Amino acid sequence: MTSSFDFAPLFAAGLPAPSARWTGLAKYSFVGGNNDSEQLPLDELIEAADQALRREGRSLATYGLAHGPQGYVPLREFLVTKLKRDAGIVCTVDDLMIVSGSLQALDLVNNTLLTRGDTVIVEQETYQGALQRLTRLGVNTVGIPLDDDGMRMDVLASTLADLRSRGIRPKYIYTIPTVQNPTGSIMPESRRAELLRLSAEYGVPVFEDDCYADLVWSGERPPAIYAMSRNGGVIHIGSFSKSIAPALRVGFIVAPWDVMSRMLALKTDAGSGALEQMVLASYCKPHFASHVPALSKALRTKLDTLMEALNEQFGTAAEFREPKGGIFLWVKLPDQVDTLKLYQAALAAGVSINPGPEWSTNKGNSSSRLRLCFASPSHQQIREGVAVLAEICRKEFGVPARSANVEKRA
Repeated sequence: MTSSFDFAPLFAAGLPAPSARWTGLAKYSFVGGNNDSEQLPLDELIEAADQALRREGRSLATYGLAHGPQGYVPLREFLVTKLKRDAGIVCTVDDLMIVSGSLQALDLVNNTLLTRGDTVIVEQETYQGALQRLTRLGVNTVGIPLDDDGMRMDVLASTLADLRSRGIRPKYIYTIPTVQNPTGSIMPESRRAELLRLSAEYGVPVFEDDCYADLVWSGERPPAIYAMSRNGGVIHIGSFSKSIAPALRVGFIVAPWDVMSRMLALKTDAGSGALEQMVLASYCKPHFASHVPALSKALRTKLDTLMEALNEQFGTAAEFREPKGGIFLWVKLPDQVDTLKLYQAALAAGVSINPGPEWSTNKGNSSSRLRLCFASPSHQQIREGVAVLAEICRKEFGVPARSANVEKRA
């Protein structure tokens, strides 16, 4: 339908750039948090949906299934048990709110705490969705560099001291401590303790994004920062997107009541999708604990295929550290490669990648980096896609040279 009416003068100030029309996924898609469709527990979800609907489907006639604005109680009860077992978090159903994916959790926390001109501290490389939201809100982001163990506490300490000397108190420290996005690192318990010490010393809360924490190769993770806190200065968010399915759009927030009550007042969607919550609760209680290790094992084999393909196609021109879990690999190409330009050329050839600058507060430092998500494509698609990507890099940037050392790295 074409329209002659001109809406442009009526658009609100500060809107993001308009979206392009959806044209489908690329043939070789290494973007987004899409999961492995073969590992989706479809039969069990069908059974769970049937059980949930037969048992209490008529409660869909009431907003929130008459379980209140914080979400379906059996799902919150499952999370209470899961969080204690996996992350060491001791909480009750009243400390939890079910939300429409962790993105809604980000929005609720931001809308509760932030106003234009505020300052927040983030990891120098971090989740693109978080950075985009902060930019849109007119918030100043201060990036802290990472090493193999996550956010560097020495730089955080000096940054907090510098900000205090200038009369600036950041609103929060945002961290993805368990399978960091995009680097795949895991912050050890000792560093988490130091983060909490600095948080208390400077009066700055920690915003802990634990969305990838279920997918740790070893199956063992440090306790959540929320679990280690003694003063309640942590907001914790998580999601079922990576462990079950991203299209379900079910996430959760664990927070002190004085914050939770404010976020509840801002959650004006009349409740997150109730059917999804019913099905998840019915599925997760008997199956979650066995499903996640099987999923992690399958993802680990795809990571191996991706690293092998990069070594074969790029040789030493592609540098990376093996992540400790998750669904993505953070890759460094030679400095002459501009991954924003590579993104466009690769897309034209049917390969989609995430260019590094979109995942960093230091655009220049990440211009030759890219994030590759390996969960969704098949092993064959991973191998073929990396071969096409290497050919594009060779054509556009002369990288890798045809004589590249293609010996596999240990």
